[in-house]
Amino acid sequence: MSTDDPRKTPIAAAEAPPRVRPSVYPPEFARRVEGRLKRPLGDLFGLVNFGVNHTRLAPGSCSALRHAHTRQDEFVYVLEGRPTLVTDAGEFELEPGMCIGFPAGSGEAHHILNLTDSDVALLEVGDRTPGDAVSYPTDDLVGIFEDGRWHFTRKDGSAY
Repeated sequence: MSTDDPRKTPIAAAEAPPRVRPSVYPPEFARRVEGRLKRPLGDLFGLVNFGVNHTRLAPGSCSALRHAHTRQDEFVYVLEGRPTLVTDAGEFELEPGMCIGFPAGSGEAHHILNLTDSDVALLEVGDRTPGDAVSYPTDDLVGIFEDGRWHFTRKDGSAY
């Protein structure tokens, strides 16, 4: 279903169709998020200003590479499990009902790891501001959001 034909009825988030392409990262980085299953909820309802994902992390998986956005606000709510949030300020164990937000341009690099033996479920919300850029402080990777999709290069600007 696309934004041209949005749903008009409620659904169970955990039963929404998963993202067709598991990762937009270049292949050498996509392997690091194996075990992550994103269900793009916002797209199902025709939302264009922000995205909403129901994300499931298998044991050993992570939500994303550690990153910071220049123009995109992000919000994460823990639905189930006990993931570890990694930020510039340190590591924090989360539990169901906890949430965290990352304002655009804060430079606060972050990601969520599942270091447990059980699945983790998250609700992720982010806006879709054109011209967003993402820095990855521990990886040779830069992301630019243009024309409705992500484009990745190395930090020196060379292609993958």
